[in-house]
Amino acid sequence: MCLSLSIIGFAQNQQWVIVSSNVAFKIKNAGFTVNGKFSGITGSIQFDATKTSGNKIEASIDANTINTDNSTRDGHLKKEEYFSVDKFQKISMATTTITKEANGQFKGLFTLSIKGISKIVSVLFTVTEQEGKAKFTGSFTINRLDYTVGSSSFILSDDVTINIDVTCVKK
Repeated sequence: MCLSLSIIGFAQNQQWVIVSSNVAFKIKNAGFTVNGKFSGITGSIQFDATKTSGNKIEASIDANTINTDNSTRDGHLKKEEYFSVDKFQKISMATTTITKEANGQFKGLFTLSIKGISKIVSVLFTVTEQEGKAKFTGSFTINRLDYTVGSSSFILSDDVTINIDVTCVKK
């Protein structure tokens, strides 16, 4: 799954270039929490925390980079029943809107596409800017069955929590 992150917007908002990223997930499996990650976010960001318009994010990640520190499980997750990486190499996200919340956080409504299925997800995130760098940090939970990632199971939870950290520099 290739997650390429770029925020595209109006010229008045600052454009950012990703220098590092972390996309991690956790899910309950047989009563234990399984942690995993994807690598390879690429792209750019157009964002100004003081503006109420023009902030947009587009992202994709390579599904084949899934890593749960168990190569047998990773191989299974790459198969058709789960991420079907041969057919669907990328997982993508694109903002529909971004609003600033009263507590200083931002709320982005994103179209999340996995295995050719697109759904709107809400992501609360923070932006910390200092000395020409910005860190975007957000978290959200999805139901994996909404994207046909696996099937209904008594052992594997339906809910998956995803945490994204992206560090950028001004372009």
